[in-house]
Amino acid sequence: MTNASPRRPDAGALPESPDDLRTLHLAGGCFWGLEAFLKRLPGVRATVAGYANGSTENPTYQDVCRWNTGHAETVAVAYDARVLPTDVLLDAFFETIDPTSVNRQGNDRGTQYRTGIYWTDEADLPAIESALLRQQARYDKPLAVEVEPLDGFYPAEDYHQDYLGKNPGGYCHVDLGRADAFVRRMGLAEGRACREADGLCEPESVPCAPEPAASFDAETPAASREDAAARIREAGYAPAPDDVLRRELTPEQYRVTRLAATEPPFRNAYDRTFAHGIYVDVTSGEPLFASSDKFDSGCGWPAFTRPIARGVVTERLDRSLGTLRTEVRSRAGDAHLGHVFTDGPAEAGGLRYCINSAALRFVPFERMDEEGYGYLKPLVEREAAATAR
Repeated sequence: MTNASPRRPDAGALPESPDDLRTLHLAGGCFWGLEAFLKRLPGVRATVAGYANGSTENPTYQDVCRWNTGHAETVAVAYDARVLPTDVLLDAFFETIDPTSVNRQGNDRGTQYRTGIYWTDEADLPAIESALLRQQARYDKPLAVEVEPLDGFYPAEDYHQDYLGKNPGGYCHVDLGRADAFVRRMGLAEGRACREADGLCEPESVPCAPEPAASFDAETPAASREDAAARIREAGYAPAPDDVLRRELTPEQYRVTRLAATEPPFRNAYDRTFAHGIYVDVTSGEPLFASSDKFDSGCGWPAFTRPIARGVVTERLDRSLGTLRTEVRSRAGDAHLGHVFTDGPAEAGGLRYCINSAALRFVPFERMDEEGYGYLKPLVEREAAATAR
């Protein structure tokens, strides 16, 4: 089949995007089922079935099927990232595919049915890489999902668009009921922003206009972890210049935080420390972890189930040592801390933040006021009491 007029890549494919609208291009086998699945997710504003990352321009369906053009059947999805954050959208995408299958999904075989995530904005890469790491932890075989910049997207013929909406009994290799189950499990809903925290989607009302920032007051206690996150940001922790850190840190602390070294297991300061208090970034003083979230993992390094507050650590894909791991760094100091793994206590969310003692400084509970962390004492004390019950 040919079209009456040529189709240009991306031209007219999606509406103009406001600041809170983002776009990804997802390949998951036959685009009929993937498009129908995505349309069921709150926050999705537009979808277009098409052909991506091939070797020719303006391909038709027949070209892609018969002439080895190299295109993948792909769905361009525009979504409101407040309602449907990128990492949540990607988790939903993985509900539709076998990510270890090569050039096959359902009953469909061929390179056009390969799986892929094609991006146009490098800002999406951290979420994409984190999603791949979460999925890889579930499989023994390596993932076969392409991650590439978008190299041309051509909308498919009109009859392919919203195919299952127009043909409810049509072929679909995707269980569309899983979309509804995902929405319920994550608590997604139109009109509510989804804020990812501790691996869960916590809804809040839209619009998401921030409250005016109050001046930092170390005497006012934080009432919750979310309050703690805001208070920590307000405190404005920042690292010393590198020449100062070279003088003030021990050689091991400098190697770990600045050169991403790893200290010896079982022979470090806090592996066996379980006193009541907090652990702060040795380069900036920013609070990172609480004793109430520390557990004995047997790995030889301090292990925590979560940071003390959302956003005080960042995560990056680590390709060193010939494997994929998730590196954990401090937000304010950008110091290498360690790695996070998915073998932590299931009842606490299933994560294990494996952190180098050399990247931390422990502040005992009784010294938190003196050192300016008194605003966190009620939170840490309450969390510790809840853990002890």
